Amino acid sequence: MRARSILAASAAAITIFATASSALADNVTNNLDLSIDASAESMPLNVGSTGSTRLAVDPENDDEKNGCNLTGSTTLVVDVLSSDSAVATVTPSRVTFSSCGATPTLTVTAVKAGSSTISLKEFSNDSQGAFNLAPATFTVNVSGAATANTPPQVSVTGVTAGASYAKGSVPAASCEVVDAEDGPSSFAATLSGITGPYAADGIGSQTASCSYEDDGGLVATGSVTYSIIDASAPVISYELSPATADGENGWYRSNVALTWHVTDAESPSSVVKTGCVDQSITSDQPDTAYSCSATSAGGTAATQTVSIKRDATAPTVSYTTESGTHGSNGWFTSPVTVSFAVTDATSGAAAPSVTAASGADEQGGSVTVGSPAVSDLAGNVTPPGAASGTYKIDLMDPTATFDSDFGASHYFGDVPAQPTCTAHDDVSGPAGCVVTGYSTTVGDHTLTATATDNAGRTDTAQFAYTVKAWTISAFYQPVDMGGVWNTVKGGSTVPLKFEVFAGTKELTDPAVIDKFVVNKVSCGSTTATEDAVELTTTGGTALRYDATSGQFIQNWQTPKSAGTCYSVKVTTDDGSSSNLAFFKLK
Repeated sequence: MRARSILAASAAAITIFATASSALADNVTNNLDLSIDASAESMPLNVGSTGSTRLAVDPENDDEKNGCNLTGSTTLVVDVLSSDSAVATVTPSRVTFSSCGATPTLTVTAVKAGSSTISLKEFSNDSQGAFNLAPATFTVNVSGAATANTPPQVSVTGVTAGASYAKGSVPAASCEVVDAEDGPSSFAATLSGITGPYAADGIGSQTASCSYEDDGGLVATGSVTYSIIDASAPVISYELSPATADGENGWYRSNVALTWHVTDAESPSSVVKTGCVDQSITSDQPDTAYSCSATSAGGTAATQTVSIKRDATAPTVSYTTESGTHGSNGWFTSPVTVSFAVTDATSGAAAPSVTAASGADEQGGSVTVGSPAVSDLAGNVTPPGAASGTYKIDLMDPTATFDSDFGASHYFGDVPAQPTCTAHDDVSGPAGCVVTGYSTTVGDHTLTATATDNAGRTDTAQFAYTVKAWTISAFYQPVDMGGVWNTVKGGSTVPLKFEVFAGTKELTDPAVIDKFVVNKVSCGSTTATEDAVELTTTGGTALRYDATSGQFIQNWQTPKSAGTCYSVKVTTDDGSSSNLAFFKLK
């Protein structure tokens, strides 16, 4: 979208910002060839002859709206210019587009031998969108031949504009010429280099161009742009070493290597892999899936997945926690009951499992639990404590405190930095303290300090505070407030004067102003109070703070539309808005 002035008016609500964004625009084109591009087309003519072309609007669907920019009763008006009217003239000199279906015709008259460029220049545009006029540009080549010479016609055959062809299967492009004096002819088209992110692989956009000059000196050109594509997706394969599991039930008992291979013969540089990481597995692990997926200019390959599990450690007497609440960093936050699993490689255990319970004082600490005596079916006895486990138990929550006094209220823009907090814990030790709920926006807020100990226990402390809004004093003379209609001649520039306060502190930085909002409103009853604006001004419309008068000044250039009425207000960065001022244009 084109940049707009700070107070550009429209029939709907108008919001004024300091900067404007840009976006792609709808194209205005001619029909001298089939492509829409920035290259100027050519129109060959003889002296004294005429030629014509139709203009059209091609919507791009990306100017912050879908479809054509020309909707409702909006229009685009352009001036049509000839760079050398002594060589060629063009009519009409001004064209109006009221919809994207409009196709006005331009007529070119050749005056003398030479070249002239026909181009468009925007005269007016009330569509709220932008237009790219460059594709409508074309060159008129005028031949000064004494005898009548019909301009040749050139077309590109073999390939189609906008078509897509698989790499290696692009049809041959030819130039077909029709010329009343020279007769028909054909020759191979000139091919441009391939462009695009994968041009090095021969994938991308290519243009076939033709240019022909007849014996009378008239030149005709044409071009067709098409795409060369990769028609095949990448191929994924993998290798495992060893190729098969060397243990039972699919388990590996030795180191395993996984190697991925991803290939695409047509467009190798376009391949994007996800996963596909080679693996060297040297530690025991459960059944783990490794995946590889890939895309290229040719499409997406089916995802390949390989599952690998490895166990190279002999079993032994071990223990697991049957009950107890897990915290963080290996700590438990409740007493623990331990189950010992007894295994035997030969005869098997007489008692497969036994349990033991831990004790803990009021706060907690380090507790060791050992296994009781166990035996196998052959009578071998394992003494008590052959397997044991030490557990860290924390039964107390930490304490959270704020590190400073934050204050109960602050004005917007003067809110102190977020405070910090401290965690206190005598068992597992403090792990940190985090403050949440901090905000500088206007309104009521609550700070929450959350303390965490190394066992994962938490405690919170809270503090409430308020962020106060600013006060806007708007507007001062020459503008009257209180519902009065301020009458002024349309097109005049009215100074809007006001002040902004944070409590008793006056704010002077223009950056605190968010925007001015102008709305077209009904003029209402003719008996409403009216008062003429006593003072208008000239000059720029940029917002400024006048240190001499101690106030902000925004010069507003009113629309040139007598008999219309508008409301104006100012909003600040804290979200505050002034009262409305009303204007009636004469």
